Amino acid sequence: MRPLFFLLLISAQLCGQDYFTEQYKPFHEEIQSPNQFLGYEIGSQHTRHDQIVSYLEYLASSSSDAKISYYGKTHEGRKLPLLAIGTQETLSNMKEIQKAHVDFAHGTLSEEPDIPLVVNLGYNVHGNEPSSSEAALLTAYTLVASNHSQIKHFRTQALIFIDPTINPDGRDRHTQWANSYKGTPLVSDPMDAEHNEAWPRGRTNHYWFDLNRDWLLAINPESQGKLAWYHQWYPNVVTDFHEMGSQSTYFFEPMKANGSLDPIMPKDNYIKLNDIFATYFSKQLDSIGSLYFTKEVFDGTYPGYGSSYPDLQGGLGILFEQASSRGLKQKTAFGEITFPFTIRNQYVSSLATVQAAVENKSILRKYQKDFFESALERSTKSKIKAYTFKDLDQNKTIAFVDKLLRHQIEVYQTAENNFAVPTEQKQYRMVQSFFETYDTYRDSVYYDASAWSVAHFYNINYKETSKAPQGKRIEKSSDLVSLLPLKKSSYAYAVNAQDYNVPALIQGLQDNSLVTSTAFKPFKSKGNLSFPYGSLVIPVALQSKSADDTYTILQTLQKKYHVQIHGLSTGFSAQGVDLGSRNIRPIKKPKALMIIGDGTRSYEAGEVWHLLDTRVGMPITKVHQHRFNSLDLEKYNTLVLISGRYDWDDKMVTKVKSWVEKGNSIVAIGTANNSLIKHKIVNEKRVKKEADSTVAVKPKPYVDASENLGREELGGVFLKGNLDLSHPLNFGYINETISLYKNNLVWLNPSKNPYGTPVTYDQDPHLDGYISNDILNNYLPKAAPVVVSSVGKGRVIMFAENPNFRGTAYGTNRMFLNALFLGNHIVVPKKRAAEDNNH
Repeated sequence: MRPLFFLLLISAQLCGQDYFTEQYKPFHEEIQSPNQFLGYEIGSQHTRHDQIVSYLEYLASSSSDAKISYYGKTHEGRKLPLLAIGTQETLSNMKEIQKAHVDFAHGTLSEEPDIPLVVNLGYNVHGNEPSSSEAALLTAYTLVASNHSQIKHFRTQALIFIDPTINPDGRDRHTQWANSYKGTPLVSDPMDAEHNEAWPRGRTNHYWFDLNRDWLLAINPESQGKLAWYHQWYPNVVTDFHEMGSQSTYFFEPMKANGSLDPIMPKDNYIKLNDIFATYFSKQLDSIGSLYFTKEVFDGTYPGYGSSYPDLQGGLGILFEQASSRGLKQKTAFGEITFPFTIRNQYVSSLATVQAAVENKSILRKYQKDFFESALERSTKSKIKAYTFKDLDQNKTIAFVDKLLRHQIEVYQTAENNFAVPTEQKQYRMVQSFFETYDTYRDSVYYDASAWSVAHFYNINYKETSKAPQGKRIEKSSDLVSLLPLKKSSYAYAVNAQDYNVPALIQGLQDNSLVTSTAFKPFKSKGNLSFPYGSLVIPVALQSKSADDTYTILQTLQKKYHVQIHGLSTGFSAQGVDLGSRNIRPIKKPKALMIIGDGTRSYEAGEVWHLLDTRVGMPITKVHQHRFNSLDLEKYNTLVLISGRYDWDDKMVTKVKSWVEKGNSIVAIGTANNSLIKHKIVNEKRVKKEADSTVAVKPKPYVDASENLGREELGGVFLKGNLDLSHPLNFGYINETISLYKNNLVWLNPSKNPYGTPVTYDQDPHLDGYISNDILNNYLPKAAPVVVSSVGKGRVIMFAENPNFRGTAYGTNRMFLNALFLGNHIVVPKKRAAEDNNH
């Protein structure tokens, strides 16, 4: 006899539409089901995003109980739709419902309004976890077209927003792959191509970002658009549907306990509400015989997930994880798992969520109101009344303030032109997420990061104050742009290096064929303007363009990049080097190449690509590993190696090393440094821990192995670094200290050359996040975060950490960009032989 679970897995192929929606009959006959509209049965192939959008648009045009809107577009131009479902009366009064809902949540309306609850069903943030978008189609159809009494009740009691595909670009990448390799008959062998996507796979968006980490960081248009909508509605319940490995079952919350010692979200969220909803999920999944588990894994410690961000806005975020069929049918330890089976679990959980929300409407609404009230109460008890900061880097500051405003955090500008973020505000818990740091934790194993203080990503030097701020509230970050009119010069122009957008300005200058130099020593102009290390000089007489054309181009670039340019009337400096000094050197235009593909980390590749595309405007050639052997390296002067394995043969190693020796640069990140050391392209070493043979190994319980080993991983911490401001890698930095984000175990020995370690770890390095005593005592004190290794006339710039982490590392981006624009100017000084000292 076949086991019940196996029969459930194969039954999808036998039952068609009724397999999913049987219990919610009858349906409006004039409204087409997804099967009828698409022309194939749900689960028989993967549905493209444009088809998903078209079906939701069809439902909105076919029923007065549905209304469609769009909250943005992806990088590739795909629509981001939201289908609102409720009664005709509800949809006709959405503005009034929205206002009453938000006013009650924020405490400006005392009596609970008699309005529908707000539910947001969100699907498919990871593009190659496709079952949930298919379930979204079935859920939308059921909620719009079913005449079942329970569904009618849902429409009267809730305003349901369906977000069918949070990551359309990734979904379509996976859909194309899966449909292209679909077999007839279906192939269940896990080794089949259908079940194994090619790099970079469909999990991520266009720039290979994981959008389920982007709710807090808000780097991508998908997240920015969703956040803008979110803070208009503050939904009471938000779902986050995922898939996991095929050899599993189904997961729903409660999660593993929060890793923070004192979680900032109320216990009612992760204990009371989760337990209430879990009874609904278990009942519905039991009814169809699906196996599941809770509590063992996943944690909501990091506030940037789709299932954790709502928890910081008074809602209930709920994570679901379905074992993936990774195609239409695949063999597992439980039998054969099919795509329709995975879809049904997600569909059942979707409707169970709506049911739980509707039947606990008053509890959820009161919880949200209490949430914001408790935030204010917590803030009044805090001795910290505000966080203040001031940074001379205008564009980095604007980007940081913009991030605060996206989360509806109040920011003020004081009379002293400082910025202040008061703690006494409704978004107090978000303020904590931006500024608070921790060194003590309840747990030591994290699903993701253990540190996320956003101020440290931006390298913002902030202070705590016990006084509430006074000043003008900032409404738009664009209001902070402050530029003087460009003064025309017939001699030269100069730019202070201390602005985040200076590399983008260099790119703009070079694109316009303007000769641009950088100052390797500081100077002060006759007008008493200071120009520190790395400042730019644009001499008028050396340009191929006229003085008028040069001025016009500079005016345009100043306006575009919001970087102040100054006209100078003389090359004779009031202090420091003159403009004709050999320490003011022309900048070579980078011709950059990055290796991507199998064996490399797509996240890091995407972060480099995104940075250069969206903030700098610099093209970079992306070459797959398998084509690198046949590449003519002489066309390039800079090679970027992101984390990964570079298993080059001797011929390839010789080719790369000789190319560097000619005067070119390698910029290596994270584990890429391991390959460079292994292949002896650099004469550097990694830190090794000396084993103590006198200490006996004590037996430990087998069940604790994963937890014990996990403690020695580095999920993500902030470490304090020290900068040599005179080194070209650090040009443009203002302070001698920096926040470094580390989430790997790459520990580089400092260079043996005294000028080859431009950044060091501080003697007291810990700023935020969990780090084991073993790492803190045996690795960090011996390691360096950045090493520059001389190779012939060239150099290898080695970043132990990722300087572009998740597109939000504004504090260390500049170091990476300096490596690209100035790397070919870096010479690691060496002691001359005695005979070379004779003149």
